[in-house]
Amino acid sequence: MPPPSSTLAKTLRDARSLTEAGLIAPERLPALEAVAARYAVAITPAMAELIDPADANDPIARQFVPSPEELVSSPGEDGDPIGDAVHSPVEGIVHRYRDRVLLKPTHTCAVYCRFCFRREMVGPEGLANLTPAQLDAAFAYIAGRPEIWEVIVTGGDPFVLSPRRLADLMDRLEAIPHVRIVRFHTRVPAVDPEAVTDDLVAALKRSSKTVYVALHANHARELTPAARAACARIVDGGIPMVSQTVLLRGVNDDAEVLAELMRAFVETRIRPYYLHHGDHAPGTAHLRTTLAEGQAIMKALRGTVSGLAQPTYVLDIPGGHGKVPVGPNYVAKGLGGDAIEDPDGVVRAYPPTA
Repeated sequence: MPPPSSTLAKTLRDARSLTEAGLIAPERLPALEAVAARYAVAITPAMAELIDPADANDPIARQFVPSPEELVSSPGEDGDPIGDAVHSPVEGIVHRYRDRVLLKPTHTCAVYCRFCFRREMVGPEGLANLTPAQLDAAFAYIAGRPEIWEVIVTGGDPFVLSPRRLADLMDRLEAIPHVRIVRFHTRVPAVDPEAVTDDLVAALKRSSKTVYVALHANHARELTPAARAACARIVDGGIPMVSQTVLLRGVNDDAEVLAELMRAFVETRIRPYYLHHGDHAPGTAHLRTTLAEGQAIMKALRGTVSGLAQPTYVLDIPGGHGKVPVGPNYVAKGLGGDAIEDPDGVVRAYPPTA
């Protein structure tokens, strides 16, 4: 682990700060400054303290510390890999599915992930936060479409907003009768657990809407005692939590590592929800797995971890064509009927033969 440092008392926001904190070697500084000039850097104290700089393959570092490989483009990569812009009728809204929309009031995050599919949009050089007029237009769009049942508040990370601004957002959604569900996507409970205050939880609860919080975490080490306590404040406040995880090479592309994370979610009263296949964001090829690798990992989880700990492995089809499950298939055609592969890999007739 890095030595105690006053630098770790604040969020690290550039490559030089990472050097001063002992997270990267000085000789790596010029190369990483070039990366940081293009893609935002932010590592909170909670995450910096988890990084072991002596481990070249540290799974926390791979998520947050810049790499020269980020400046290498690969075929198929795109600045908007899942087509947010194609489905954005007004600024701050993405309407890809009929009954739900994304609302993006901010493009600021507590940390900046090296694999982020919105990496061209977030951070100081990315899109600005919504202006009051843009926010009015976004809420008017939601209010004018009664088919919208769920609003997913994302960004950026909505939990970087003050409790006052979150309360205002909930008040405005409360005034739209057909919106019944409000879901927040965030990394904050893990990466900045002290930010999950009683005031923040109260802001989420001030509406009659049903609220969910989806926590993004990719490795069990992220669920520290402080992070679990932050999640407990949310769950004890009556707000259910689900998880989001991205399958990442060198971070969690191992069945045992992923099982440990999913069990940690369940222990924290967070229901495993989605395991995302890595999107084709620019400069992320070194972190992406293949679909076959992801399917093999999911197959290894089946039958070895509780059903409570099974996420759905999904892929966002490039170009904005939607999210689909891509887990392994256990059904095949056999002689005289179907054949089913059991968790041990044994193929069995279905219906059973006499």
